[in-house]
Amino acid sequence: MYAVIMAGGQGARFWPRSRRKRPKQLLDIVGSESMIRQTVDRLLSFVNPEDVYVVTGMEHVEELIGHIPDVPSENIIAEPVSRNTAPCIGLAAMRLKKRDPEGVMAVLPADHVILDKGGFLETLRNACEVAKSGDYIITLGMRPDRPETGYGYIKKGSGVRGQGSVYHVERFVEKPDKATAEQYVKSGEYLWNAGMFVFKVSTILKAIERYMPDLYIGLLRLEPALGTKEQERALNDVYGELPSVSIDYGVMEKADNVLVIPSTFGWNDVGSWTAIDDLLPRDEHGVVAQAEHISIDTKDCIVYSPKKLVATIGVSNLIVVETEDALLICDKSRAQDVKKVVEILEREGREKYL
Repeated sequence: MYAVIMAGGQGARFWPRSRRKRPKQLLDIVGSESMIRQTVDRLLSFVNPEDVYVVTGMEHVEELIGHIPDVPSENIIAEPVSRNTAPCIGLAAMRLKKRDPEGVMAVLPADHVILDKGGFLETLRNACEVAKSGDYIITLGMRPDRPETGYGYIKKGSGVRGQGSVYHVERFVEKPDKATAEQYVKSGEYLWNAGMFVFKVSTILKAIERYMPDLYIGLLRLEPALGTKEQERALNDVYGELPSVSIDYGVMEKADNVLVIPSTFGWNDVGSWTAIDDLLPRDEHGVVAQAEHISIDTKDCIVYSPKKLVATIGVSNLIVVETEDALLICDKSRAQDVKKVVEILEREGREKYL
């Protein structure tokens, strides 16, 4: 059993807290520990530290090792450039192939919150048993409790004989509008796509070879150097040439051996500032304040300001985030658009704010 943690994202929707040098997974968004530390901690009763692998950006390796010193440094795989989830997962699988080609790997994001650790580990163990039993690609689908438009969905198909609550995947669907999301939830046939996967190393590599041959050829070029002193050089030479494609689009939507396990364990992908509403306590007026805050006739706001007093008067439904060099004020209904600020900063070359 192996755990592969994807820790390469930027967390642009958490700007201005999340920056290139300190992305969301290295921040203590919820709780006193960083998100990568919390992710590793919840896995340590499931796998040994030496069986945890982390794929992250090259510029984050040193700080990340400081957050998770119990994970061997040779298990930190550094991407020289970001190439989305399919190359990330393929790289980790090829690295594990040299150690245990028939091993089962659980692939998990570094920056999600899971409130029910016991339920999560029980689901993960179940998924691993199913993965051992056949040539399956397994995804964990969250039972929706609201018509969320910020998540992709999975439509479950027929049950898998002899496997309990495990279903064939009928289709993956993109983030819906509000009316469509309401229909999905009402039908009981759809699950949130949580981006967590379980499969044998050999299974996912065969799928990449079949559905993403260009990526597979690139991974074969990398294979001899992985786990050796030549790994960094090889990645610098080859990784930037790999196609930048998500595992959902590259493999999951095409494969015919994908299963889903409906799950309920207090999952939140912490995708934007509004996630704080679900994860931190609110006062009697619906205000979440991580700040010294004077509130006058303020309702349903999120306020983050570790160093400055913030006073709000007669406002509602706002996100207010203050850091040393930037201030964000945003209507909560536009939280997903924070990423557009980062895109503008990138386009204008305003590097000091990135």
